[in-house]
Amino acid sequence: MSRTSRTATVAACVAASLALAGCAGDGGGAEGAGASTLNIATMTLPQSLDPAVATGSALPYFQAVYDTLIKRDPDGTFSPMLATKWTYNTDRTRLALTLREGVEFADGSAFDGAAVKANMERFQKGGGASAKWLNDLEAVDVTDATHVTLKLKQPNPAMEFYLSDAPGLMANPKRFAQGDSLRTTPDGTGPYRLDASRTTVGTKWAYRRNADYWGGELPYKNVNISFFDNETAITNGLRTGQVNAALLQTADQQIAIESDPKVTTQKQEIDFQGLLLFDRDGKLTPALREAKVRQALNYAVDRDTMLDSIRQSRGRTTSQVFGPETLGYDKKLDTYYSHDPAKAKALLKEAGYADGFTLKLPRITAIVNDALAASLQADFKAIGVKLVWDTLDGASAVQKVFTDRGYSGMVMNMGQPTSDWAAANDLVTPGAFNMFGTTDKATRTLLPRIQTGAGAEAKTAARELNEHLVKEGWFVPFYRMSYLHVSDGTVKISPQSGMAVPSIYNYAPAK
Repeated sequence: MSRTSRTATVAACVAASLALAGCAGDGGGAEGAGASTLNIATMTLPQSLDPAVATGSALPYFQAVYDTLIKRDPDGTFSPMLATKWTYNTDRTRLALTLREGVEFADGSAFDGAAVKANMERFQKGGGASAKWLNDLEAVDVTDATHVTLKLKQPNPAMEFYLSDAPGLMANPKRFAQGDSLRTTPDGTGPYRLDASRTTVGTKWAYRRNADYWGGELPYKNVNISFFDNETAITNGLRTGQVNAALLQTADQQIAIESDPKVTTQKQEIDFQGLLLFDRDGKLTPALREAKVRQALNYAVDRDTMLDSIRQSRGRTTSQVFGPETLGYDKKLDTYYSHDPAKAKALLKEAGYADGFTLKLPRITAIVNDALAASLQADFKAIGVKLVWDTLDGASAVQKVFTDRGYSGMVMNMGQPTSDWAAANDLVTPGAFNMFGTTDKATRTLLPRIQTGAGAEAKTAARELNEHLVKEGWFVPFYRMSYLHVSDGTVKISPQSGMAVPSIYNYAPAK
């Protein structure tokens, strides 16, 4: 991802990858449990409730109190929210929005075109994790209270996706001049208000229904989102009824909870885990300049064994970074690289590295556990590549990896957006995950075709880009991970397309 502020950007990306790390939660009681209260457990800790820094798996904390301009439904389609309709111009450099009338912030201030302009300009300049998504925004023209037009510097077919995510969250502009007050006291137009009397920042965020909400009531009068630092505690909470709904990522906890007859579960493949190669120009590790070397690393990885031993076969091996919901996804590319150490050695020899080379990578143990670290190290050693792990904590990783640009790659867990342009923009255009600005003739040709194309043309370009990335070894994906949505039996959960966690709107009583 290309970001206005690389450090702030990747702090959130690392936080998303660290969905299982952080400070201890209280294990919570199910305060007010019952049909009127929903208790959600999560391992994502928001640093702030200011929407300027909203991102990824923390989005439900924000959705409770802030509406987005566009709503993304569970199946990935878009529907009206604060914008009742929207229209691109022919070349997708203008997006005209018609805004909902009669919507007010908590203090009675009107939501209108001026509020949209203020929010989007603030988000764009705020240096948050998703600020890059508005890099193409040139201006917000306000025609009147209910009509605005987003003027873009270049075509951007992902704006609907972005406006249903963090950049579309709308806060009261009157609060923008009050320092960081939104950090702990949010002010939006959403279906809930933060209940400060029952909230313990860092442990539990309690929301009560907004009696003045412009839209239909969500099923629960109260929603509590509690932070936990381990999935064992979440699993215990689900069994005892202290937790009504949660997402489990680790295989052992998934297996443990599935045997409980009281719970209900749903699987979802959403994120991929893999080695993101940053240094394709060989600035730090000269060997990575050669496509054959990058291909060799892909052939070296024993994906089937890794998936079986590390995730107990919960997921699907893959050689591509585009997800199944994108146009660019090609099922055949999932198995493009087999485990073939002999072929990997031959490629290294052809590239002039018959004796191998040393590859130093950062390691955050919450992402790369001992089993994964040892497996990857052994696979690379088998072809003559010495993998040296440099163990970091989350904070130092942000500085050393993304600010100092001190490593040639990093093993991360990455989301797979449903928008082809969002996927390409995150991983291929210059930015945090292409920090050395690698480009070539194919990417320079295909990226504009994805931006400006439609229908079959856009699909063809996305497929060609995906195939090019795989064959050139831009990345070393391992597998898409299978996550498990779990309910204590009282809640029906609808998984959210394009997100690992369900939207706040995707919960309802089971009966």
